[in-house]
Amino acid sequence: MQLAVIALMIMSVFLRTRMTTDFTHANYYMGALFFSILMIMLNGTPEISMQLRRLPSFYKQKSYYFYSSWAYAIPASVLKVPVSMLDSLVRICITYYGIGYTATVSRFFCQFLMLCLVHQSVTSLYRFIASYFQTSTASFFYLFLALTLFLVFGGFTIPKPSMPGWLNWGFWISPMTYAQIGTVINEFQAPRWQKETIQNITIGNRILINHGLYYSWHFYWISVGALFGSIILFYIAFGLALDYITCKFATPSISNYILSSHAKCMLLQCIDLFAAKMAIPVMEFSITFHNLNYYIDTPPEMLKQGYPTRRLQLLNNICPGVLTALMGVSGAGKTTLLDVLAGRKIGGYIEGDIRIGGYPKVQETFVRVLGYCEQLDIHSPQLTVEESVTYSAWLRLPSHVDEKTRSEFVAEVLEIVELDQIKDVLVGTPQINGLSMEQRKRLTIAVELVSNPSVILMDEPTTGLDTRSAAIVIRAVKNICKTGRTVVCTIHQPSTEIFESFDELILMKSGGKIIYSGPIGERSGEVIEYFEENSGVSKTKNNCNPATWMMDITSTSMEAQRNIDFAILYAESSLHRDTEELVEKLSVPAPNSESLCFSHRFAQNGWIQLKACLWKQNITYWRSPEYNLRRIMMAVISALIYGALFWKHEKILNDEQDLFNVFGAMYLGSTTVGAYNHQSIIPFSTTERIVMYREKFAGMYSSWSYSFAQAAIEVPYVFIQVVLYTLIVYPSTGYYWTAHKFLCFFCTTFCSSLSYVYVGLLLVSLTPNVQVATILASFFNTMQTLFSGFILPAPRIPKWWVWLYYLTPTSWTLNALLTSQYGNIEKEIKAFGETKSVSIFLNDYFGFHQDKLSLVAVVLIAFPFVLITLFSLSIEKFNFQKR
Repeated sequence: MQLAVIALMIMSVFLRTRMTTDFTHANYYMGALFFSILMIMLNGTPEISMQLRRLPSFYKQKSYYFYSSWAYAIPASVLKVPVSMLDSLVRICITYYGIGYTATVSRFFCQFLMLCLVHQSVTSLYRFIASYFQTSTASFFYLFLALTLFLVFGGFTIPKPSMPGWLNWGFWISPMTYAQIGTVINEFQAPRWQKETIQNITIGNRILINHGLYYSWHFYWISVGALFGSIILFYIAFGLALDYITCKFATPSISNYILSSHAKCMLLQCIDLFAAKMAIPVMEFSITFHNLNYYIDTPPEMLKQGYPTRRLQLLNNICPGVLTALMGVSGAGKTTLLDVLAGRKIGGYIEGDIRIGGYPKVQETFVRVLGYCEQLDIHSPQLTVEESVTYSAWLRLPSHVDEKTRSEFVAEVLEIVELDQIKDVLVGTPQINGLSMEQRKRLTIAVELVSNPSVILMDEPTTGLDTRSAAIVIRAVKNICKTGRTVVCTIHQPSTEIFESFDELILMKSGGKIIYSGPIGERSGEVIEYFEENSGVSKTKNNCNPATWMMDITSTSMEAQRNIDFAILYAESSLHRDTEELVEKLSVPAPNSESLCFSHRFAQNGWIQLKACLWKQNITYWRSPEYNLRRIMMAVISALIYGALFWKHEKILNDEQDLFNVFGAMYLGSTTVGAYNHQSIIPFSTTERIVMYREKFAGMYSSWSYSFAQAAIEVPYVFIQVVLYTLIVYPSTGYYWTAHKFLCFFCTTFCSSLSYVYVGLLLVSLTPNVQVATILASFFNTMQTLFSGFILPAPRIPKWWVWLYYLTPTSWTLNALLTSQYGNIEKEIKAFGETKSVSIFLNDYFGFHQDKLSLVAVVLIAFPFVLITLFSLSIEKFNFQKR
């Protein structure tokens, strides 16, 4: 779909009714061919993200000896051939006759073959890069380094005759070179371009000579062979990388599953250290809910299968009292119940009554006294344990709590969950580095506990843990209970010791129905007695796990076998009546009590939120050298390449091609570094976005505080990037040394780079995952090039598309760079057979005016502010979590 849209846009920009076979339009045809090749190379970049996503599965299967690396690599490569053919066919069917290339079948298929080979070549290269480097940051760095080299040596942005002789080797190693040679020979050696002449040279030959691409027809087949050879080379490199490069994805160590001989007695050794008064007192509230139902829209697949209603019920008349432990089979609705209670459902329909301290729940205030430990332990990898807890305390404790008290409370919380001994350890990435799974579980609890909540909801805190690790986590939960808080904890297949550490139990069955709600009793006595007396099930055996026994006897198969419905049995029991009475009692506010309310939505004001978010972002960025150093390296390497290629070129102005070379240098400088910035920030910021969802749900800060902090922390790093780039490029390429021109160059490059970064952030906020964001980033790069004024100058862009020219940051960047340097240069040059001054040529050909430079500067400064505002609004309005 995206491919067809782009192809239609290209066709409508270079519409055949607006194109003729004169020398001026020959340049436009050349630009259209270049853009088609560039679009293929940019649209292949999502291959990086897709391959990175597939690598963990591949290495896992390889470790189990499912197949060899070559058995995976060869089909993975060959199966991309039909994709390349389809991609190229769709593209060329729309553009070839629409743009008005030479209308012969043979030349149509020659261009089709060339596009197929280019697509296959670059996607093979991208797969190799991803399989070799295995991380998104490193992969995108080398991807854009390769793209930079391909572009500068490809023969369009700077023709081969204009390159320094000692760099001619670069021309011959670029796949874009052979793609350019093949496509332009195929077009401009057609008879229609060999009729009219300029200085006794045909138009077709003249355009090829100007770009250094004048070769005989047999070079088309040399180009085909070179591209085919590069495909085979990258195929082999891909297979070798999979075969010999060590996997960077850690697998769980078997030591994590070794059971401790003392695991059974760990819960019995808990010392009552936390009964004493804590640094910050807790407000004690009871939470009750009555007739709680939750529905979602019935999926279309179920409707097709004859499901009778358009609403699917997931919770059914839930009426327990004080919550303690929540159990049930998978799909019973345990997590759904917690999400409904916490107010974190973003879809569906909720019915029923939820009360806090006897008053109806108000989400904005309830979130201030609630701690929700999600099943997935989501934390910022670059923070330490203590910093993570401190950050949560900073934003979630009331503003009247001073810094000393807050620090004492953080220390107490770390001690309660037994993390004080590893408080300086980085959180890290799951299964790669940092904390173990069990330590991450306890950190999740600590981050919520430090907000001093009255109620804590925990979703599957022991899932994925061995017996010893689960015992440690439950011990931390018991310690929290001793501080006077209400704890709601879902648990799945617990051991006997863990099960009997809870005081009360709520047991659910499929469909969200209650089977049991009441005390567990000593050695599970009350639970066992209830089921043995009321349902006539077999007696428990000695040393039998009561949790397992209880789940077995209440299973769907046992209900069918005994013709009994445990939900109905519970609804008719005295236990249920007692629970109803307790709910009714707790649903009435205590005498002289007041409804829970706060003067502000957030615990801290906007300035403190921004300050805290900026503090966290600063630590995150400082401890991410791979991300920041690579983009600084990209700027420096690109500057060195451009400096070498365009050494003292900027004042050599004899004809229009010299000015086009200057324009090409500016285009490359603004787009390659900028495009790398917004592509590299996508996977980096996506990691933090998941954390942001959790923190926003917890009421830690507003969307504006988060987004402005994210925007602000980018400024110094982009500034360093631009300073280094400018100090290398400006003197080496020979720009004019005046204060005004230098500052214009620096400020323009800075605003452009910042805009690219903020576009990356905006794409992350608008898309559900990295893959979609990367595809849209590729589309953005394509549009930036098409409407930048580099391929086609503004006066030649059709009126129905010119509005995109004015919405494109790169077009204003190139306008500012070229106009500030040459807008007042009166030197005369030969331009398309006429003699004009440089300033007049800029006006006539590009539509750039020196007297409008101040307006261009204002627009460039406005772009980052507009983009970050859109980013903030997107963060506020969109949530791609499925809850």
